[in-house]
Amino acid sequence: MTTFVALGDSITLGVGDPVRVADPETGHSRRAWRGWAALLAEGLRDPELHIVAGNGACSADLERDQLPRALQLRPDVASVVVGINDTLRPNFDPDRIETAAAHTIGALRAAGAEVLTMRLPDPGRMLGAPSFFARPLARRARQINAVMDGLAERFGTVHFDAACDEVVYDKRMWAVDRLHPSERGHRHIARRFHQLLDAKGFPVGAEPDAEPGNPPPTKAAQFAWMATKGTAWVVRRSTDLVPNLLALAYAEWRAGPEAEPDEQGGLDLAKLPGNAALPAPAPSSRGAGQDTDQDLVGAGPVG
Repeated sequence: MTTFVALGDSITLGVGDPVRVADPETGHSRRAWRGWAALLAEGLRDPELHIVAGNGACSADLERDQLPRALQLRPDVASVVVGINDTLRPNFDPDRIETAAAHTIGALRAAGAEVLTMRLPDPGRMLGAPSFFARPLARRARQINAVMDGLAERFGTVHFDAACDEVVYDKRMWAVDRLHPSERGHRHIARRFHQLLDAKGFPVGAEPDAEPGNPPPTKAAQFAWMATKGTAWVVRRSTDLVPNLLALAYAEWRAGPEAEPDEQGGLDLAKLPGNAALPAPAPSSRGAGQDTDQDLVGAGPVG
């Protein structure tokens, strides 16, 4: 048996790859998220998948909440795919991110797990954001990638470079919100990790298919999602993400294109004329992993 424990955020939860599954209690079908971890698990030998990821999780959440659960499961393979949410927080701190990620990855490697890590694609390019938004986001993503590159070398992880993979930036790879992969995108991540595991000599089964098994959502379905779930997400994040992005954009504009980043990968907002550092985000009434309204596919043995 190959025990695969997936740590991370909503990307690892499978958001963006909805499927319909049969409810064993009612016999009716229901919507659920599948995602790259479930697809990769199907390509492992005699797999047992446990997804401990949480929606909105940052690096510190993995260390504090997910790592203890993961270690109890004694994984043969564990994934630590995280960082997008860190780039969107006003309290962005690469040193703290590195400390949390190093503890998480190091503990899993010490327990004997093959650990999967990933370099982040450019979030500004993913979102198709204007340059004044894209520049500070790209700067932060590069900081996190530098951290993960160092940890990958230090601990010998299976490291997927999504940042330099041009296929990742194909619009078909992304869901309507442009933050989560589509089914095609989840399949691409699963295939890349499968190929890397195989190249390292880890025993694997058949490679996941590249082509989606479900038709892409219609324009009407995409509009309906943005009008309901998308709007709710913006409202939930309006206390931290939206003001922070606006402040970053304002700082970029005030400082000009030649501005130097501070040691944390962004402009020092407090030093700009007429500007002040942002307060910490308001505490949420939801815990990590509680923002999704769908169950997960693939928990437990994968047949």
